[in-house]
Amino acid sequence: MPTLSVFADVPVAHKLEGSLLKSYKQDDHPNKTFLAYRVCMTEDGHPWVSPVVRKLRLQISQDPSLNYEHMPVVGMKSFIQASLELLFGKHSQAIAENRVGGVHTVGDNGAFQIGARFLRTWHQDSRIVYITSFQKELYGLVFQDMGFTVHEYSFWNPKQMCTDPSILINVVKQAPCGSVLAIGNIADCKLTQSQWKKLMSIMKRKKMFPFFDISSQGFSSGNLNEDSRILRYFVAQGFEFFCSQSLSKNFGIYDEGVGVLAVVALSNQHLLCVLSQLMNFAQVLWLNPPTMGARIITSILCNPALQGEWKHSLKRVVENIMLIKEKVKEKLRLLQTPGSWNHITDQKGTHSYLGLNSQQLEYLVKKKHIYIPKNGRINFTSINANNIDYITQSINEAVLFTMGSEKFLQK
Repeated sequence: MPTLSVFADVPVAHKLEGSLLKSYKQDDHPNKTFLAYRVCMTEDGHPWVSPVVRKLRLQISQDPSLNYEHMPVVGMKSFIQASLELLFGKHSQAIAENRVGGVHTVGDNGAFQIGARFLRTWHQDSRIVYITSFQKELYGLVFQDMGFTVHEYSFWNPKQMCTDPSILINVVKQAPCGSVLAIGNIADCKLTQSQWKKLMSIMKRKKMFPFFDISSQGFSSGNLNEDSRILRYFVAQGFEFFCSQSLSKNFGIYDEGVGVLAVVALSNQHLLCVLSQLMNFAQVLWLNPPTMGARIITSILCNPALQGEWKHSLKRVVENIMLIKEKVKEKLRLLQTPGSWNHITDQKGTHSYLGLNSQQLEYLVKKKHIYIPKNGRINFTSINANNIDYITQSINEAVLFTMGSEKFLQK
């Protein structure tokens, strides 16, 4: 007699992502191109790794003096300290006052996992989270799983083809008191200083709790301090907040998934209480964080010469991104592609919006085998000397084709 499986009623889960990559891999077209990679890519189509990371990884693996005992629940303390100094500045007054601390986290969403659990337990005034970013963030699912009501907004205005600072301000205006405001890509928000002041004033009046996401510090402007400047402004204005600091992308150690949940409190006493609760959540989720990625990053950040090498490699990546965007815009201009393409170079970072509509994106995927997310936000580091002509010519075709279709429908 067959035994009925306890898993008999379990359906196949809806995939959150990956179907686009699967279609790309199954495509045998010679010019197929994938522009949706999450990581920074090199000219030859491989994930970018800072040269100094490669050197350190080898040295650490061959170090006979290393102790491979489990890390404490809080993680590697030297790594946390170096990461916080990178985020807030080595001479940060808040760090000197011992009211800034952190927990070593696992994966890109590890900080949000323990942060959301803390807020569910100790911030019960409101169960509403507003997420503002340039794309749909996976940590929205983390908050939903914790029982929060989640509202997501994009900074990108597709009609105006630009980042719209008013979106963030309007979100804060409409949010109820005590809400959590999660802000991604803070370096690219493009608010003026007076707009930030206005925003902070409203947030203070409404007692909103900021939760920042710094996932690739240095990749926006090429300047580490500039990319975290607004975060330091919040500290100076007396805010308490959480910040998810992912260090996988800007070092090129994606397989390590290493980061920190940074905590800013008004006093050391408050900070210690918060950290103790966060460590309880971390103990349940992963107990001891892995050390390889943390060792690499700590070795670089604590050595001025190595840190200088790493910063130089970051700057070169940013310069290359800017050059790629300029080339794409110029080639579209030479092809006399209808419309303005200045929005391509107006955006910062590895990922930016192409500014194409759904019909044009569908044309690129189905007719030209260029795989682009439905929101039209692509990874510009996936464009290189080998594929830039094909991509820009295909964009030109897509725009002209859809314009022809519109004219036909109007007749």
